[in-house]
Amino acid sequence: MYGPIAETIRTQRLVLEPLAVHHADEMAPVLDDPRLHAYIGGEPLTLDELRARYEHLVAGPAPFHQEYWLNWIVRRARDGQAVGYVQATVTPAPGGPQAALAWVIGMPYQGFGFATEAARALASWLTGHGIAAITAAIHPGNRASAAVASRLGLRPTAETADGETIWRTPGPDRPA
Repeated sequence: MYGPIAETIRTQRLVLEPLAVHHADEMAPVLDDPRLHAYIGGEPLTLDELRARYEHLVAGPAPFHQEYWLNWIVRRARDGQAVGYVQATVTPAPGGPQAALAWVIGMPYQGFGFATEAARALASWLTGHGIAAITAAIHPGNRASAAVASRLGLRPTAETADGETIWRTPGPDRPA
C-alpha cells in the first residue's frame, strides 16, 4: 500500500517535521519521563533504544504489510524546541484508507494545547491526502487524550483494542 510521504506541516505555533533517526538525540530528554507511559505502557527508552526505534520507524513496515507509517517530531515554531511527536498508521478500509493517529507531548509542554494543535494539523493533512477516516486508540483513563480526540471530532465507539477505546470520525456508515 502506497500513500503520501510525510512533509513538513506548519501551524500557528508548531512545526511538524518528518521523523529522522537523528531526532532521537533531542527527543530522548523530551520522552524521558515515566509519567508519559502511564497510559501507553512500558518505560522511557534509552538514547540507543530510541535511535533503534526511529531507525525502524523511518524504514517503515515490511513491503508485504498493507499499511504505512507517517511520523513527525512536533516543534514549537518560535524557538524550534522539540516538544513531542505525532504519528499515523494508514491502512486500507472499506470506503478508503483510514489512519490511526497517536500523539505524545513531553510533560513540561503539556497543558498548552500542543497535542490538539498538532493532531488537528495532522488529521487535516491526512484528509487532504485522501484518508477517508481517522481513528485513535485511547486508554479509558486518559482524559487528556480523550479531550484531544473529542476536539478533533472523533467519537468513542464500543470497539476496544488492548484495553483501549477506539475513537473514530463519524460518517455515513459510522454513527456520531
